[in-house]
Amino acid sequence: MTDSKGETYDPREFRGLTFHDMTEKFRDGSDTPRDYLERCIETIAVREPVVKAFAALNEDGAREAADASTTRWKDGRTLSAIDGMPVAIKDLLETKDMPTQMGCDAYEGNFPKRDNAAVWALRQAGAVVFGKTVTAELGGSHPGPTTNPYDPSRTPGGSSSGSGAAVATGMVPAAIGTQVGGSIIRPAAFCGNVALKPSQGGINRGERQATSMSTHGVHANCIEDMWQVAIEIAARTGGDRGAPGLIGPPTPPAASKPARLIVVESDGWAILDDSSKSAFEILMEGLQSQGIELLRRRNSTSVEQLEKAIEGAGDICSAITAWENHWALRNLIDEKPDGVSQRIKNTVASAEAMSPEDYRLALLDREKAQATHAQVGGIADAIVTLACPGPAPLWPGDIPGEPLAPRPTGDAIYNYPSSMLFAPVVTVPLMSVGGLPVGLQVMGRQGEDARVTAIARWLKDSVTPVSVD
Repeated sequence: MTDSKGETYDPREFRGLTFHDMTEKFRDGSDTPRDYLERCIETIAVREPVVKAFAALNEDGAREAADASTTRWKDGRTLSAIDGMPVAIKDLLETKDMPTQMGCDAYEGNFPKRDNAAVWALRQAGAVVFGKTVTAELGGSHPGPTTNPYDPSRTPGGSSSGSGAAVATGMVPAAIGTQVGGSIIRPAAFCGNVALKPSQGGINRGERQATSMSTHGVHANCIEDMWQVAIEIAARTGGDRGAPGLIGPPTPPAASKPARLIVVESDGWAILDDSSKSAFEILMEGLQSQGIELLRRRNSTSVEQLEKAIEGAGDICSAITAWENHWALRNLIDEKPDGVSQRIKNTVASAEAMSPEDYRLALLDREKAQATHAQVGGIADAIVTLACPGPAPLWPGDIPGEPLAPRPTGDAIYNYPSSMLFAPVVTVPLMSVGGLPVGLQVMGRQGEDARVTAIARWLKDSVTPVSVD
């Protein structure tokens, strides 16, 4: 399994494009944000024809912003720690200088010429808003053209497909994604990124308020860049209405070794391939060898209680999201029926078969699971589990005349629980299976974003990654 350069992925050796460690060179003049940007543009020229991560680019605007940042670094008056950082934006979020077409034919040419709250914050922090990354259609499951950076015959995950792939290939050091079910964490896991899906409402979504589980998050190649982007946004916009927003230090939390971790298997354990299961267990043995106590369903009644509470998380998340989205989607289908995929139409049909009582029952199931997590989560420092059910699957495209593939961007079975629980999650690229990335995720209780980030940082710095065939 190789990328377009003939290289396999090994988390023990991979070093992605980072930003935080370059700023001293910006300060002393041995490098500049403009030169950094030009290297990103050169990488795009090489990798984009196969990876297809971008829906739009604004190179002229990016160069102008990078030149302004170069001057600020020279004059010692930077706007933030991410001043000059090229950041890509998932094409669900509005940008005043690029179209927002949401991977959907019905929105072709849509150009509202205004910024999402997070995009506005990035500009205020001096970041270089560089391009729009490909999203699965309307943030759902119908895939765009992006390919996996390590095997173009495989999916990069979704719906933040382009964000995950752009970071993994070194086109940009960070990108914004969004998640309702598994749309940040799964592509990060398939592409070998770190990523933060904050506590629900942690980063202000701006115009993207339709669904109760949608969150903005950050893809990056290191914990330092990931946290800094997230906290710079939150410091300027706060969280969603009614939410306290992302809370934590203004710089990346120091690495923190956990004493005790809950290991969650979830519904995904039953479909996990043997190689991925082996890689995960080797990683768990490595944690135990460092003196970390692991609690699992087989040795803890509390963990078994949590496992039971998150059973069927995929069905619960899908029902809630379909119901909340279907009013707007029905109008779009009625207005432009040929501009919307059959997958979206099927989702709307399933929602229209629901009743308000079905929605209320799904909300009740979610509320019960959150209560259990709030209680059980306190017995350990955090939860660890897989971030995806093995390596990215092959995606040859739909076959005419045959039923649509149910999960063309991969299965979110390991991501639904954190979305349902409104929990913060950081995924860490600590495994490879057959030369492809497989992520580990660290999950905390609501509001524990800084804590899980500190633990994830320790894991990335201190745990030997695992590679199996």
